[in-house]
Amino acid sequence: MKENIIQEKSFLFAVRVVNLYKYLTNTKKEFVLSKQLLRSGTSIGANIEESIGGRSDKEFLFKLEISYKEARETIYWLKLLKATDYISANEFESVHKEAEEICKILAKIIITLKGKT
Repeated sequence: MKENIIQEKSFLFAVRVVNLYKYLTNTKKEFVLSKQLLRSGTSIGANIEESIGGRSDKEFLFKLEISYKEARETIYWLKLLKATDYISANEFESVHKEAEEICKILAKIIITLKGKT
């Protein structure tokens, strides 16, 4: 089976988000922003998985576009968590970089697919 980079990256990112959520709720006792982060950060990979199972190219593209939007939203929550001192600059940098990388990959896939239609 061919390796799917975005599928793999989004899954590993979701694992990081779940672990960050556990840290924020257990250690920092933060429950509102972390829940938003959990929802959007795990939704990226879920929508990528749905896109792979899509019935048409249009459905495939639609689900990837949702993944991209969820990745952008995740970046917002990460920035807010950093700005409000729930996560440190070091904690932020690594996970933020990963989210930006996922956005770039998704954007490239989406642009390529739109060029074919």
